[in-house]
Amino acid sequence: MRPEDKETARGRGPRRGPDDRRPPKGGPRGGQQEWGPRGRHRQSDPPPVVKIEVEGWLAGRLPAQWFTAAPDVVIDRDEITVIGRLPLDDIPAGVDGGAAEAGRIKRFREETRDARIVIAHEAETRYGRSIAWGATAGESQQLFANLAVPAMTRLRQPERLVLDTLVDAGVARSRAEALAWCVRLVGRHEEEWISALRTALNSVEQVRSSGPLS
Repeated sequence: MRPEDKETARGRGPRRGPDDRRPPKGGPRGGQQEWGPRGRHRQSDPPPVVKIEVEGWLAGRLPAQWFTAAPDVVIDRDEITVIGRLPLDDIPAGVDGGAAEAGRIKRFREETRDARIVIAHEAETRYGRSIAWGATAGESQQLFANLAVPAMTRLRQPERLVLDTLVDAGVARSRAEALAWCVRLVGRHEEEWISALRTALNSVEQVRSSGPLS
């Protein structure tokens, strides 16, 4: 039995990914509809989260020896992704750099699995979102397990024709895949603009959280 299968056997229910996720008993609200992507039939969005607060909690909660600096944190309505940089100081000279980086990420993943499950459980209860982990070593980066969440939308004919053109041209196999392709393309070519929007939104959330009704 593989380590990830043992985790499932310890009571996580149906396997959703190789590691890192154990849903809290009774849900984060004591038996109410579960927040986050596991609550597939949730009827409302999870509570707002301020990125700087999440980063602060992680700074206090994560073991100091795990990463060389504060991890990168990405947050949306469904998931919090935590990606930390691993040290490579003890890698001897003359070895294959790419293989060494991959091996270091693999070692971190296996050695920290149980601890990450516990931290993810705590964070999911606190923030109402699933937790995904990743690691960077040198030029290599790997996400261990993260969600693919459906996003429903209504499109008029001009927008549908764009998707159908991508499908007919073989760029995508379906309208859903074509839409995901469009989102990735916008993210790649408008990264500076989107980053500015995220920064502005983070500032709004910080001000809102310090208001009299927070």
